[in-house]
Amino acid sequence: MPQSRTMAFRRLAGEHMQPPPPTLAMGSPLARAVELLAAAAGSSLVVVDAEGHPQGILTEQDVVRRVTFQVDGDCPVDQVVSRPVRAIRADDLLFHAIARMRRAGLRHMPVTDDRDCLVGILTLDAALATATSQLVGQIDRLTRQDTPEGMAEVRAAQLDVAEQLLADDVPTPEIQALLSHINNDVYRRILRHCIGELADAGQGRPPVGFCLLVMGSGGRGESYLNPDQDNGFVIADYPDAEHGRVDGYFGELAERLTQTMHAVGMPLCKGYVMAVNPLWRKTASQWRAQMDYWIAKQNVATLRLSDIFFDFRAVAGERRLGAELRDYISQRLRGNQAFLREMYQKDEGFGVGLGLFNRFIVEKKDPDHQGELNLKLNGTLPLVDGIRVLALLHGVPETSTLDRIAGLHGNGVLDDDDADYLAGAFRHLTRLLLRQQMTDQRGGRAISNYVHPGGLTDREEDMLVDSLKAIRDLRERVRSDLTGEIF
Repeated sequence: MPQSRTMAFRRLAGEHMQPPPPTLAMGSPLARAVELLAAAAGSSLVVVDAEGHPQGILTEQDVVRRVTFQVDGDCPVDQVVSRPVRAIRADDLLFHAIARMRRAGLRHMPVTDDRDCLVGILTLDAALATATSQLVGQIDRLTRQDTPEGMAEVRAAQLDVAEQLLADDVPTPEIQALLSHINNDVYRRILRHCIGELADAGQGRPPVGFCLLVMGSGGRGESYLNPDQDNGFVIADYPDAEHGRVDGYFGELAERLTQTMHAVGMPLCKGYVMAVNPLWRKTASQWRAQMDYWIAKQNVATLRLSDIFFDFRAVAGERRLGAELRDYISQRLRGNQAFLREMYQKDEGFGVGLGLFNRFIVEKKDPDHQGELNLKLNGTLPLVDGIRVLALLHGVPETSTLDRIAGLHGNGVLDDDDADYLAGAFRHLTRLLLRQQMTDQRGGRAISNYVHPGGLTDREEDMLVDSLKAIRDLRERVRSDLTGEIF
């Protein structure tokens, strides 16, 4: 498949948006809105609240259909805008915007940042300029109806698209980002479905604002095939007297969400890292208190919980709640050498799969994988862990491994060679792993993290040795930075 025909799967919505349209405050007179539209170069404006969050959109077609000869110019603009407003994040993939606009019959979609503030506008014409008719068909396969059946079809279509991208030599981290975006979009749509079910059952809408978090590889945007669930809720603070009613609602919502996600092909987390567990379902202030406790306690349990949590990404709801929590964590951990040393040392037993004379350390005990190399346990895991610790230590807020490497390079923690070698190592290891998983799935075998060195080309084997050497050097660097030990 020519690269141009994969572009919409790789581009972000923010890369194709136009500058922000005119905005008006809630309650502004309609006459002022019409004046702004007449003077603007675009064909829409957005009504925002006091924090700059989009609350509605007004287009030239809205004026023709709902305003002209029908309402007075003093009428509040709120009464004629299209609501609720459908927006997309600047860092979401473009094909999601294309699908949402096509499904809803929209020609304009506001683009927001991670705090839900308006940063631009996307038009359907501009979005479709990147898509062929065949690509639109593939987009439709990945964006079925917001039902469990539709989402199961989406999950099934992922493998085909990922294989096409891999064959097109698209870098594996971009394919992982696509898989993560698809899975997170499934989360969003299943969440809407479950909220609708609760409303139909007489339990109403969410009693307060909340945000859905995805953790682990999904939070880093580094999903492989068939990940399990790692999720949680950040709930806006509310009076203690309302706890029974509010938490009761979100507990039921979490139960429906996790069971439905399981039904569409994303298994329940064996470690119970899901919003159905109260440990992962808290108010914003409770999460901050939980962070303070974990950072102060520093035992094996709290360190492992922290390790899971620190890669979270806000994927649905009032995502500014997630952004504010990310700010708090970054502030608490920046320069906190004692805590990060403990967090890093707990996983020092997971060594790099390279022994004496740079020979691969392969599996010897498991009869199903004898002679194979576990590229997750002895490759990507020590790389991801080491980069995470350095990023938290130096206040790099990003969650993806490549973005963290870029951030550490940008602030001088990693030099040019280190950043290049580590980014190359991540790309190579993830490509080998994803290729093997696709082969396993097509062959009806259980998906694992094992790759046989004998199945690699000479060049792939040489690159793998160099990659593991770079990761080994990283581990020594992190140990030195955190402990002061030279050897």
